[in-house]
Amino acid sequence: MPGDSSMSFSFLNRTCKLVVLLCFLHISVTLIFYVTSLDVRFAFVQHQQSRRVSSFARASNLTSRDVVAPRRAATASSPAEGGDTRDEVPAAGGEEEEKKVTNAKKLERCPDASPLLIGPLRVEFSSPVPSLELTRKENLNVQPGGRYQPKDCIALQKVALIIPFRNRDEHLKYWLYYLHPILQRQQLDYGVYVINQDGSETFNRAKLLNVGYMEALKEYDYNCFIFSDVDLIPMDDRNIYKCFSQPRHLSVSMDKFGFKLPYHQYFGGVSSLSKEQYLKINGFPNNYWGWGGEDDDIYNRVVSRGMSISRPSGEQGKCRMIRHNRDEKNEPNPQRFNRIAHTRETMDKDGINSLSYKVVKTEKEQLFTKITVDVGKP
Repeated sequence: MPGDSSMSFSFLNRTCKLVVLLCFLHISVTLIFYVTSLDVRFAFVQHQQSRRVSSFARASNLTSRDVVAPRRAATASSPAEGGDTRDEVPAAGGEEEEKKVTNAKKLERCPDASPLLIGPLRVEFSSPVPSLELTRKENLNVQPGGRYQPKDCIALQKVALIIPFRNRDEHLKYWLYYLHPILQRQQLDYGVYVINQDGSETFNRAKLLNVGYMEALKEYDYNCFIFSDVDLIPMDDRNIYKCFSQPRHLSVSMDKFGFKLPYHQYFGGVSSLSKEQYLKINGFPNNYWGWGGEDDDIYNRVVSRGMSISRPSGEQGKCRMIRHNRDEKNEPNPQRFNRIAHTRETMDKDGINSLSYKVVKTEKEQLFTKITVDVGKP
């Protein structure tokens, strides 16, 4: 029996050693296989990354060391320059010192028809007036002073929106709430200028529009000017707030007139003129104090210079007016009919070349630039 026990113990001892040896061999083989597969996978990943970088560089006309992350430049070049530049910086890596690399990246011009347009819009004034804070939160891409530029393309025009203004803060909140999203979808490079008449003298809408033209050009090289009453909201974003080959009447179908043009010569509400067209008519008259007449005078100026009025379709040109009582110190101008009859005689000496005013205060709000001016008295 003692001999049998000794033999059994010896057999078990050899068996255990064999099992341990087999386990060691198995672990060794597994480790070798794992390390080998890591090398293969790492090489595959490097190969794929190299292919992607090479492909991107070829598509961008860059070498692999030029591929960097984009950053928007402070200003855009004009469409006439054929492109825009954006600064780019590479990501920092390892212990290398951070390097700044500027690389030209050409942007395409925005398309003639923006792909962002919606079409007919619901415009309501029955709900509470939107707060400026709400409008700011919904238009975070608008820069101080009411300035905006498309990020992904170069706008076809640089547009200044000029609003003659006095004591219409509630109307302005509606205008900003509705217009900023529309103008951004239209892919415009634009700025909003509220020209506020100081004091309590009789209102002079046309003179304020002239002031807006002059003040806007002090800030940026705008080539298109939209002259808009603060109480008119477009009902279709396909009615593009830009300039055309002829002066443009944009508010052609107002709810106030049953969505019809009141008369063929009507040029009131919202209109656009290029810089060239504006200068051709010597701007607007400065001597229309009170309500009425200046729009017909402007129409006469356009026609007398061999131009015609262009308009969108009645459907696309629909707009709503915020109903209100006529302001004090803006009573109907009793001299308007006589002045309209003599437009051709007066336009060369009454306009942008005879404009005089004094800037009282300029305020850069997030959604607009407010310029308070003293335009004198009748």
